Amino acid sequence: MTTHTTKSRTEATDRGGDVRLTGISKTYGSFTAVHPLDLTVPQGSFFALLGASGCGKTTTLRMIAGLEEPSGGTVHLGDQDVTALPPYKRPVNTVFQSYALFPHLDIFENVAFGLRRRGIKSVKKQVGEMLDLVQLGEQARKKPHQLSGGQQQRVALARALINHPKVLLLDEPLGALDLKLRRQMQLELKRIQTEVGITFVHVTHDQEEAMTMADRVAVMNAGHVEQLGAPADLYENPRTTFVANFLGTSNLIEAEVDTRNGDDVVVKAAGDKLVLPGARCSAPARAGGKVLVGVRPEKISLTHADDAGSVPEGRNRVTGRISNTSFIGVSTQYVVDCAACPEFEVYAQNIDRDPRLAPGADVVLHWNPAHTFGLDAAQSVLAGTMGEAGIAEGEAA
Repeated sequence: MTTHTTKSRTEATDRGGDVRLTGISKTYGSFTAVHPLDLTVPQGSFFALLGASGCGKTTTLRMIAGLEEPSGGTVHLGDQDVTALPPYKRPVNTVFQSYALFPHLDIFENVAFGLRRRGIKSVKKQVGEMLDLVQLGEQARKKPHQLSGGQQQRVALARALINHPKVLLLDEPLGALDLKLRRQMQLELKRIQTEVGITFVHVTHDQEEAMTMADRVAVMNAGHVEQLGAPADLYENPRTTFVANFLGTSNLIEAEVDTRNGDDVVVKAAGDKLVLPGARCSAPARAGGKVLVGVRPEKISLTHADDAGSVPEGRNRVTGRISNTSFIGVSTQYVVDCAACPEFEVYAQNIDRDPRLAPGADVVLHWNPAHTFGLDAAQSVLAGTMGEAGIAEGEAA
């Protein structure tokens, strides 16, 4: 396996595994599936295209693969312009959700298929190394139907990787697996990508999946790249309400800018004053201007109103009444009715649960101002949620 890994890294480096999309777009009649976009996927990275159904992520992947012809723009793999090349002439392989294994061939022959098609006679060593990489060495002579869904997915990966592509494209590869197996396979995919060193471009609608595996994530919405960055940066510093809502959950409070205080912005929301770092405010911070103040549910502490005096000075705070609670094992999720935000969500770890924190209880919600971000108030507060039109069932693009 060491020999294979070294070889793969060398080949990927020699041939250049970066992907560059320049002004790439796709229209179907009057419908624009992908608006002109520029995107660079660094060589050797695990890159995710993340978005809701119909956002254009699969269409973008298919244009990289050559399965869709762009309406405009170019696709480069390394220094090579592949825009006009058919799929079989591009140094890429694609793994689909359906796996598409040959049912009449055993696992060894499924993995060997690409090598044999290229006229390579001696395949035993390469196939053995690849099956070891995906931890299926002992399953070589079984048929696909004798394997679990996760094992079949690893066979599909091995069959794609044995051809040493510059880029491996993954189209919702874990979508057919149950939740527990999907989480296990997320770690497996990342391990395999790290070992082989090949550029992975992964399409998914699952936020956790993208954030668990990818080095960089492009969040797509309605054919545009809404925001691009490392998972932690996208989560902590969303630039739009769509990203704030689509990546996890955000409480968004409509507020008015009051003053600037050094590097901080002070805002007013339903009679409360809140502070946020100016560097985390993507909206114009002019006095009297509107802004959406955001904070993630897990950043907030919940204190019963009787203990309001124990809340430390300098924290952002609002008052409200608990309207609902949900116990989910590792945490309890609270919904609090506040003047500033009618359905304020708070996630509290179940360490020392206060039995008084039940529906109907008056509470103080408080958090570190550094955990607050600000967004342009002209955007829809519901963008990126199930309540927003456009987050639909089915994969249209």
